[in-house]
Amino acid sequence: MDSETAAKRIRAAIRAIPKGEVAGYGEVARRAGLPGRARLVARLLSENDDAKLPWHRVLRSDGRIALPEGSAGYREQCQRLRAEGVAVVNGRVRGQRAAPTLDSQIWGPTD
Repeated sequence: MDSETAAKRIRAAIRAIPKGEVAGYGEVARRAGLPGRARLVARLLSENDDAKLPWHRVLRSDGRIALPEGSAGYREQCQRLRAEGVAVVNGRVRGQRAAPTLDSQIWGPTD
């Protein structure tokens, strides 16, 4: 798959994250058909210039914001998430998992 196709698939996966929900970088990659390419997702977001892309809904798999604490991007991500009703405490999303899989959403936890 060429890089432009991969980028389009990643952007589509990010746009598909519903308002008020989040997903991890790895989960976004998996949903884009690129399992194991979480760093590609992060790189694409670091180069993003599309103001309409809901980049703020993408977090680390442990629910933490990946941007440096106190940076302008960190503050903006917290603000955007809170505006959508997502609880953010000390840079971590509370009350929801950052990277649920479609299988776990349909079938529930495996353990």
